[in-house]
Amino acid sequence: MVVSQSEYYISPEEYLEGEKFSEIKHEYIDGQVYAITGASDAHVTVSMNVSMLLGNHLRGSGCRVYMLDMKAQIEVINRYFYPDVMVTCDIRDKEFEYFKCYPCLIIKVLSESTEAYDRGKKFASYRHLESLQ
Repeated sequence: MVVSQSEYYISPEEYLEGEKFSEIKHEYIDGQVYAITGASDAHVTVSMNVSMLLGNHLRGSGCRVYMLDMKAQIEVINRYFYPDVMVTCDIRDKEFEYFKCYPCLIIKVLSESTEAYDRGKKFASYRHLESLQ
């Protein structure tokens, strides 16, 4: 859910540096930074269970599973989002400590307040990732 918007352009580098120290997570959309709210118990439980199942399934495969706090970069449209669960099997992602560029799977746990946005604009953004399967 979007709760605030900056009125000034922020470069991706400024955003990434600020996120390292911020007490609040933000998504980045073409120079604008949007604070995101915390998740409900059910949301976190579903995300954790899916993440654990994927982690167990992919163990030893070279793929990595991330949950909640790892950003996905969509460079071609200048965006960074926090997927609920993300999997990358691309060795190039090992060089990025605070975000991943080549996820093959992104899972978003829907909530009533953000479902339309997540199914619409955010899903359209994620579809720009060529690595997404």
